[in-house]
Formats: sequence, C-alpha cells, structure tokens
Amino acid sequence: MYLRKLMKNAAMLLCAMAMISVGGEAQGMEVQAREIPFQAIDGVCVGNAQDNEGKTGVTVLCFPKGAKTGIDISGGGPASRETPVLDPTKEDLGIHAIVFGGGSAYGLAAADGVMACLEEKGIGFDTGFALVPLVVESCIYDLSYGSASARPDKAMGYEACRNALEKNDPQSGSVGAGTGATVGKLCGMKQSQKSGIGYYAIQMGELKIGAVVVVNALGDIYADGRKIAGLMNESRSGYMDSAGELYKIAAPKDLLSRTNTTLGAIITNGRFDKAQLTRIAQQAGNAYARCINPVGTLADGDTVYASSCGEPVTADVNMTGTLAAEVMAKAIERAITSSKMDDEEYLSCCLELPMKEK
Repeated sequence: MYLRKLMKNAAMLLCAMAMISVGGEAQGMEVQAREIPFQAIDGVCVGNAQDNEGKTGVTVLCFPKGAKTGIDISGGGPASRETPVLDPTKEDLGIHAIVFGGGSAYGLAAADGVMACLEEKGIGFDTGFALVPLVVESCIYDLSYGSASARPDKAMGYEACRNALEKNDPQSGSVGAGTGATVGKLCGMKQSQKSGIGYYAIQMGELKIGAVVVVNALGDIYADGRKIAGLMNESRSGYMDSAGELYKIAAPKDLLSRTNTTLGAIITNGRFDKAQLTRIAQQAGNAYARCINPVGTLADGDTVYASSCGEPVTADVNMTGTLAAEVMAKAIERAITSSKMDDEEYLSCCLELPMKEK
C-alpha cells in the first residue's frame, strides 16, 4: 500500500514537472484543446456573397437567437456601422448579425440587406410595433484591387445573410469579405500580395472558441515568427521589411490612409457579459500585434468583435481571452495560406494610383 502511494505521488510530481518545464499556454492547448469545425459552435451561422469580377464581397455572421457582443477598435481609420451599441455602458440587448464587407464606407450599405433578410425570417428585437434586427458592420478598403467601382450593396448583403441562414458555410480564402483582401501595401499594390478570410476554432472541455478574420493589412504577416506574406521587392523575387521601410520615412507621409483594415471576430459559448466580451476582444487583438507588422496605424481600421452565443457554459474571462488570441493567430495564418495566388493572376487585378499633374 505504501509503495503504491509512493509511486502515485511520484507520477504526479513527474507530470507537474513536465508541465512546468514545457510551460506556457501553448503546452496547455496542446494537451487540452482540439480543433473543431467552426460550424460546431452553436448559435452562429455564416454566409458569403461576392462579386468575383469586381473583387469584393460580404461575409455575414448571423445569431438568430441573439448574441451578447463586445468590440475593440485599435486602428485609426475604421469604416463601421452601429458599433456604438456595443459600448458596455449601453443597454445589453444582444445583436443578430456581424457583417464584414469590402468597398470601404460604401460597403456599409450591405447591412440594409442583412436587416431586410432577418426581418423576413422573423429575427430581430421586438419593439412592439416592428422587429428591429440589431446589425453591426465593419468594412475593409479593397477599391485598389479588381474594380474601384465594385462595392457591396443591399442585394449582396441580403444574399450573404440568406446563405448564412440556409447553408452555414464558413470558407477560408478569397471569398466573401476576403475576396479583395491584400497585404504588404506600403510601396503600392504592385509589391503587395493576396490575402483573404480565415477561420479557426477549438474546444477545451465544454468551452468552444472560434475566430474569423479578414486580413487586409498595410504590414507584413507572420506565423510562428516566420514571414508568410507581405511587402515584396520590385522584381517580386523576395520580401522586403515593411517596418524597416516605414522607419526610413522622415517627413510626414500619407500611407494610402484608411486603405487597410484587419477585421476579426471571436465567437464563443462562454457565459460573458458585454464588458467581459469587450475585454476578450481586446486580448484577441494581441494576435494582430504578434502576426502583423506594422499594425494599428492611422492607415488601418483594425477591429475585433467578441460574441457569446449558443448554450452558455461557465468559463474564466482571462483564460478565454488568452485562448482567443491564440485562435485568432491561427485564423490569420489560414487567411493567408488559403488565399495564395499566382503572381500573374494577382497583378492583373491590382490597381495603382493615377499620376498627379504638377
């Protein structure tokens, strides 16, 4: 009996030592978390619509039963709609859809179609006189890729919302809001690369956490410290360093202002209020700093949403926020790897600014 107890204690000590020696959240994730399909998160459904010729599109995350949601906007040039309702000091009614779109501020019109579709399906906040779907939206600037006159509109928003409710088909790559996404644009479109939208989700015990992100960044993209996309040299034979090139700028310069935005959302079944979800969104934004450089400039409109939906489970906010950053980093990587494109095809869609007359 004594020997058995001694062996048990020794085994527990060795296990503890192994965890301490490896350390870090990555080891915890490796042991406890497993990847799941994004569709495995209850309470949310995803749909896309796009203009494949004009190179722009819309992605809609629908919450038929509503979702408490917080937001963190770290970029200096966001294009957004109704985001003030997510302020923790405002009434916490929950929202019915998050919309990601191209077209810069023009693309905000897509939310009108999403509202129309949700109203038809009987989804919204009952005011007594009418249903009012609560829809928030953020847009990327993709007018320098494909056609500058192609913008998401009400019809495209309606189609994406209908696809979400009928198909629930989250796709990574150049689809939906990721259709016109690009990265590494400090020296113009001809030295940039294609990006897109990416998804990643995990489950740890009963807790599920998923991330979706549209990567449309001024800077370079990294995964595990390795550059996977970004600013290329003029011959497109290798990479340049966006941060290094930025450091060479002595006088104030307009970095194609407000033409870059990375849009992300964390979706979880953790039981959190709007203030806690705002904190989770802020922590998830750490993935932007880890994976994108430079990031959060005045030329970016970087935004992260965080929503709680489905059958809620109890979870710690700090643990969830830390995991959210890990999951978001994986989604960023997937947005890049799923959007790789032949240079000839990519460059044929890149636009450049017209020369100004002196």
